Amino acid sequence: KILALQAALLGTALGAVQLGGVGIDVVRFHIGAAADLPEFPFGQRLPADGRPLSQMLLIAGMILALAVLRGVLNYAYTLESSRLVFARIAVDLRAAVYDKLQRLSFRFFDANSSGSLISRVTSDVGAVRTFVDGVLIQFVILLLSLVCYLAFMTRIHVGLTLACLATTPVMWVVTVIFSRLVRPQYDRNRELMDHLVLTLTENLQAAPVVKGFGREPEEIAKFRAANRAVQDQQHNIFWRVSVFSPVLQLLALVNLVVLLGYGGWLVAHDQLSLGTGLVVFAGLLQQFSSQVSNLSGIANSVQQSLSGARRVFEILDTPIEIHSPPDAERLPRARGEVRFARVSFEYSSGSPVLREIDFAVRPGQRVAILGATGAGKSSLLSLIPRFYDPVQGRVLIDGVDVRRLHLDDLRRNIGLVFQESFLFSNTIAANIAFGHPAATREQIRQAARIAAADEFIEQLPEGYDTLLGEYGLNLSGGQRQRLAIARAILLDPPILLLDDPAASIDPHTEQEILAALRQAMEGRTTFIVAHRLSTLRHADFVVVLENGHVAEIGSHQELLARRGHYRDVAESQGVKVEA
Repeated sequence: KILALQAALLGTALGAVQLGGVGIDVVRFHIGAAADLPEFPFGQRLPADGRPLSQMLLIAGMILALAVLRGVLNYAYTLESSRLVFARIAVDLRAAVYDKLQRLSFRFFDANSSGSLISRVTSDVGAVRTFVDGVLIQFVILLLSLVCYLAFMTRIHVGLTLACLATTPVMWVVTVIFSRLVRPQYDRNRELMDHLVLTLTENLQAAPVVKGFGREPEEIAKFRAANRAVQDQQHNIFWRVSVFSPVLQLLALVNLVVLLGYGGWLVAHDQLSLGTGLVVFAGLLQQFSSQVSNLSGIANSVQQSLSGARRVFEILDTPIEIHSPPDAERLPRARGEVRFARVSFEYSSGSPVLREIDFAVRPGQRVAILGATGAGKSSLLSLIPRFYDPVQGRVLIDGVDVRRLHLDDLRRNIGLVFQESFLFSNTIAANIAFGHPAATREQIRQAARIAAADEFIEQLPEGYDTLLGEYGLNLSGGQRQRLAIARAILLDPPILLLDDPAASIDPHTEQEILAALRQAMEGRTTFIVAHRLSTLRHADFVVVLENGHVAEIGSHQELLARRGHYRDVAESQGVKVEA
């Protein structure tokens, strides 16, 4: 950064050396229109008895040498600033934002759409890069350049300098007004871009649904409307910029009018030389006005980049809600005892999801969770690996509050299988070994065998090296679930969480999945969210949730003997219960 600034400032200083005016005064001296040879900007004079052609060739050579040197310095500045901004700041900042996203809690992702987060990692990081390159560096160069040109101009004539720069305060006022007007517009533009990205990503993910319902025209119209909203907003911003820039240029032209009037009068009254005075001053004023005109671009970049930078630093400044305490207890291998001690939980204040949950699970027991949609089943499971923390009560593993455990240790003791398990665009082996990258091929195979996945994997053209498509869509639902089970088993966790893994598959596949799950649950404390009695009857006990609290708890036979929600579910699935 320092090298880039040094190159830019030295180039600017060389630009203030106006040797063309020296050449004009040399010509005027030799034709008798000037009494003395002019001074160079560095104070030296040409010898009075020198040949005119030699003197002009010397000046021309110096002008050419300065031009070449300025070109080299501009090249060095461009190279160093690009290396700083593109290769370091943008890359490092994007990596920092991604790193922070990996450590933020589920609550943060609940409050921010995927479209917004994608925009922040991509375009908003680019806005920070623009701030460094187009604002910070350019403003420092602008400020020091103006000081440099001002020093040279006042050296020539103080009064003419003050007269020509009388409009400068007006320029600053116009810039401040423009900045205040355009900032809300850039904030709104970011919001519209978030909506555009969200519309696109949702449509791509929901392509089968869109095509299945024949909604392509409506979705096209929806995207066009979002795209048009961004365009209209940008047009609104460009309109303000297109008014602001000419105003600055007009004020710069006023300076030129003052120069020609007042400066011409000074030359006519022999108070200012034509070449090293008026012509050199005109060149410096042009450079000065050019730098001031850059204010429009800098002011526009400030508002554009600040809007994006604010959104980036909202992520970087977000406190990490779920983290290991400084004196965290280590948990190399849990026994598997889990207890909910009067646990209450809510996603938003005043809207409880779980109320006073209190029950204990011994190591190796199988617990089924039953309840209607919205009863809090998935929320209950999410408290065990600390995806969220309860607002009241405690979740304990082996008698220790999970908030006291080291987070990595806690989650490596828990295997997870969701209702819709996500698979990565990678090989089958890599997907199974996602939580245990150092696993050997034999360990991966063994996990697949337990999950009843080895047979279908071996039938694929590349076996375990078969590359899966996005989300694993080139596999059936049952095959994806078996890979998810294998992924959880490979960790050899003492605690297994199964969030309704057989809910969206056919009965035949369900039986295969349940067989795989029964083998996977052997010797592990297992929580399984389920609705079908084929799963519930194999649990050691069932917890029935209603409106966030435990309505019933007991074994399959015990709950059938009661007249409650569990018995209603059993009868709805064709189980005859004696009165």
